[in-house]
Amino acid sequence: MARPVTPPAADWTPIAEEAERAARVLHPESNMLPRPDNRRVLTVANQKGGVGKTTSAVNLAAALAVHGLKTLVIDLDPQGNASTALNVDHRSGTPSVYEVLLGEVPLADAAAVSEQSPNLLCVPATIDLAGAEIELVEMENRESRLKEALSVEAIDQIGADYIFIDCPPSLGLLTVNAMVAAREVLIPIQCEYYALEGLGQLLSNIDLVQKHLNPGLSVSTILLTMYDGRTKLADQVTAEVRGHFGDVVLKTVIPRNVKVSEAPSYGQTVLAYDPGSRGAMSYVDAAKEIAERGSTNGSRSGTL
Repeated sequence: MARPVTPPAADWTPIAEEAERAARVLHPESNMLPRPDNRRVLTVANQKGGVGKTTSAVNLAAALAVHGLKTLVIDLDPQGNASTALNVDHRSGTPSVYEVLLGEVPLADAAAVSEQSPNLLCVPATIDLAGAEIELVEMENRESRLKEALSVEAIDQIGADYIFIDCPPSLGLLTVNAMVAAREVLIPIQCEYYALEGLGQLLSNIDLVQKHLNPGLSVSTILLTMYDGRTKLADQVTAEVRGHFGDVVLKTVIPRNVKVSEAPSYGQTVLAYDPGSRGAMSYVDAAKEIAERGSTNGSRSGTL
């Protein structure tokens, strides 16, 4: 397929620029991302709501999928927002993560392909998940139910290169299950005044999981979201986070972008809704960084 041709400078307009960006997103054949050296399971967590957690999980997953990597999103939030954004059926009675946690349905049977890419799958969350934390309390191995479901054999059946687990905005048993099942934690942090509030508690919980349940867990990625370049505050928060966490923070920053906010209402990721938008391109750039960090040929960064 022919690559998009950049028009002469005299014909260059903002609309032409956006069309060219959209073509790069929709036709990435010449820029496929490297497969990870080892399958990567990332828990996307932050108990603070409204930080772009679900938005980041689905859009990073979509960007990796569009660039040739088989990606699975596990919607572990009873609100089911990730399922909505990927336009996957999550009505009550649909095979979902709830049945997977209870051991009633294997992972592959609950995973549905998103219409946005054949490489993008989602295990949806139904309203049944709302009572799961109470039910899990009395179950054997309650903290490792998801880990058991994500066995090597189960994931091999799907063939996923990346798995993103979208957590609820809390530090309850569902989030603990996600951390026990994963090797990495990805923390979205919004570039606003209260950005670091509560982050200490999240890191403390991650440390407890490391010590008692999953020694291999680490914070591998921090993604700055909702960046507004018009404010000094955004720059101050960005500088503070980078100064504290170093190379764990991605170089790419996700800007405030109305297209990112609008996309879920259409049952789409921003890459499908408006692939030429700044929001879509930023998530593509962030996905490239994540992919490069997971590949031998990429630039690996540290962990916390």
